[in-house]
Amino acid sequence: MTALLTRPDDENAVEDLRPPSDREATLLGRPMPADRLRGWIVTAVVTLIGAIVRLQDLGFPTDKGTPVFDEKHYVPQAWQALRNGGYEDNYGYELVVHPPLAKQLIAVGEWLVGYNGWGWRLSAALAGVLIVFLTVRIARRLTRSTLLGAIAGVLVICDGVLHLQARMGMLDIFIALFVLAAFGCLLRDRDQVRERLAVAVREGWADESKFGPRLGFRWWRFAAGLMIGLSFCVKWSGLYYIVAFGLLCVFFDVAARRAAGVEHPYLGTIVRDVAPALFAILVLPFLMYLGSYWAWFASETATDRNYVEMKNIDPGFWGFVPDALRSLGDYTANVLHFHANLTTPKDNPHPWESKPWTWPMGLRPMLYYYESGAAATGCGEANCVRATMLIGTPAMWWLALPMLGWSVWRSVFRSDWRYAAVLVAYLAGLLPWFINLDRQMYFFYATPMAPFLILGLTLILGQVLGSAQRGFERRGTGLLVVALYVGLVVANFAWLWPILNGDSITSGQWQAEMWLPSWR
Repeated sequence: MTALLTRPDDENAVEDLRPPSDREATLLGRPMPADRLRGWIVTAVVTLIGAIVRLQDLGFPTDKGTPVFDEKHYVPQAWQALRNGGYEDNYGYELVVHPPLAKQLIAVGEWLVGYNGWGWRLSAALAGVLIVFLTVRIARRLTRSTLLGAIAGVLVICDGVLHLQARMGMLDIFIALFVLAAFGCLLRDRDQVRERLAVAVREGWADESKFGPRLGFRWWRFAAGLMIGLSFCVKWSGLYYIVAFGLLCVFFDVAARRAAGVEHPYLGTIVRDVAPALFAILVLPFLMYLGSYWAWFASETATDRNYVEMKNIDPGFWGFVPDALRSLGDYTANVLHFHANLTTPKDNPHPWESKPWTWPMGLRPMLYYYESGAAATGCGEANCVRATMLIGTPAMWWLALPMLGWSVWRSVFRSDWRYAAVLVAYLAGLLPWFINLDRQMYFFYATPMAPFLILGLTLILGQVLGSAQRGFERRGTGLLVVALYVGLVVANFAWLWPILNGDSITSGQWQAEMWLPSWR
């Protein structure tokens, strides 16, 4: 009998059944749910519902067949990019003020469907559907719960900001998509690093060096850099996430090395992890930014392509730099000047301008489209209204400040890394806008914040729900509260539906939709 137990195969079996050490258990944390197939089925169903909601009647409204609101900037530029092979050549509105990627993505829809509402909104709608998919998967990984992942997906579907921005030929839904994807890649990288360190702990070589073990190439960190780079290629506000996610990645590494028992976790992170992290999170996005101008470099007629030659600018110290790169540098400087000086005259403010302290609760939404009278018939009365207004669903957005407060408390006093990660991502979309408060700002700049608001709320709902080990009555009460809240969000979204989609409603119903004076 003893001989049988000492066979190599049996030794491996016993080793597999042996519980992990405390250090290994700390590294691995709670395992992912075992219902892998069910998790993918739930993800597919919720995403399909999101696709139906986002794509219905996508071509409406238009301004007599033309784009509405800021679509008037980007939709024609996308059409120019489609016509020219990737670049704009007729800037209008003084300057082409954003990198080309999102306009090229809009151009794909125009190529597939044509220059119409469906064409210039199709890519944005698909981005909105992908946000639903990613949120389900990310929430499931954060909470280790397929149920909470599904709830997060439902909340995303029912958010007015993400809904309407996914139905507009504008840029912000794309940066929201790529930032969320980068966040998901960082979470997967965090888990993978801890899995690799757990193997090192189990095999006894985690502490062979005072810096800790080398972890090999980290594909998920590389993928996070690609996603951040794509966000930077949509808007310069992607820079904020380069800083925020770079720091988040480093702190994840420090915590992992400390949990593995590394003698000098901070120094180990600096020696082992910071250089490749800088390449993935900083250098790679900047290389991608330059690469996004591939069509601009290849052209002769793109906006400001030959700027230094036309202006006969003395290169001075920069004479060794090719003219094309210097032209891009001067063009970029002009764009920076445009953004820095984009201010609203005090005697003639933009009617829908807002400042960042109003964004968490969505106190100043934006009216994108409005028709009344004969142009808005269909409500059953003589005086009808059709409108689309960018409003964050109040049942979620009005809880932003409590969510932030609870996230700070959990991060500081309970060392809950999940809340800390969501908090960093949310604040990266908010705090930088306080740097220059004189600049023109609008509520749609808050679009990338919306998925992280929902992830923060989902973490709280997970605590309300409670674990199955806390007893049937506690779990049942938690489930009832969560179900009532999700039902409230769905009902709130249904109430806002007419003014998120431009349905014909009576003037009385239009007034009833305007809950706050600041919404008018």
